[in-house]
Amino acid sequence: MRILDFVKPQELSRVARLQILARGIVEGYCSGRHRSPHKGFSVEFKEHRQYVQGDELKNIDWKVYGKSDRLYIRQYEEETNLRCTLLVDQSGSMAYTGTRSVDGLSKHDYAVRLAAAFAYFMLGQQDPVGLVTFDNDIRQQVPLRSRPSHLRPILTALVEDNSRRDTDLGGVFRKIVPKLGRRAHV
Repeated sequence: MRILDFVKPQELSRVARLQILARGIVEGYCSGRHRSPHKGFSVEFKEHRQYVQGDELKNIDWKVYGKSDRLYIRQYEEETNLRCTLLVDQSGSMAYTGTRSVDGLSKHDYAVRLAAAFAYFMLGQQDPVGLVTFDNDIRQQVPLRSRPSHLRPILTALVEDNSRRDTDLGGVFRKIVPKLGRRAHV
C-alpha cells in the first residue's frame, strides 16, 4: 500500500514543496520546526529580560551589562513539533457522491485522499501524526508517531474501516478529546 494508491502523482507533486507550518504558536513534546510560546534553549534569540535573583549566571548577557550597567538574561524561542490527529468520518453519509463529483468519488473517497496526503506531509516534516476513524463511535485509533514507516498503519486504517453507520459527532468528540491530550491539533 503506497501513498500513490490514495493521491494522484500530479496532486502530490503540486504540493510536495509545501510545508505545513503552524499559523499560530504551537507546543509539542520535543524540539521541532514550529514556534512555541515557551522560552527555552535554542539558537533563535527571542528577547532580553531583567535578571532576577535565582536566575543562572551563565544566562546573563554580559555585553548588555557592559552598556547599561544592568543585568539582563538572554531568552530564546523554543521550537516544538506540531502534533496532529486526523479524524475521518466513516459513516453512511460519507458515501454520498454529488453530481459535480470528479471521477465519481464520494465524500469518503475525498476524505481518505486528503487524510493520506496530510499524513504524508506531516511525516515528511517529522511531525507526529495519528488517525481516528469514527461513525457513531470510535472505530480505529492509530497513535501519534513521527517515523516515516508510520504512514502504513494510517493508510491501512483508512481503507479497512468502512462501517457506514449513522454519525454521532457529539458523542465521538466527547470520547476523543480526553484521549488526545492538552495541546493536540485535530
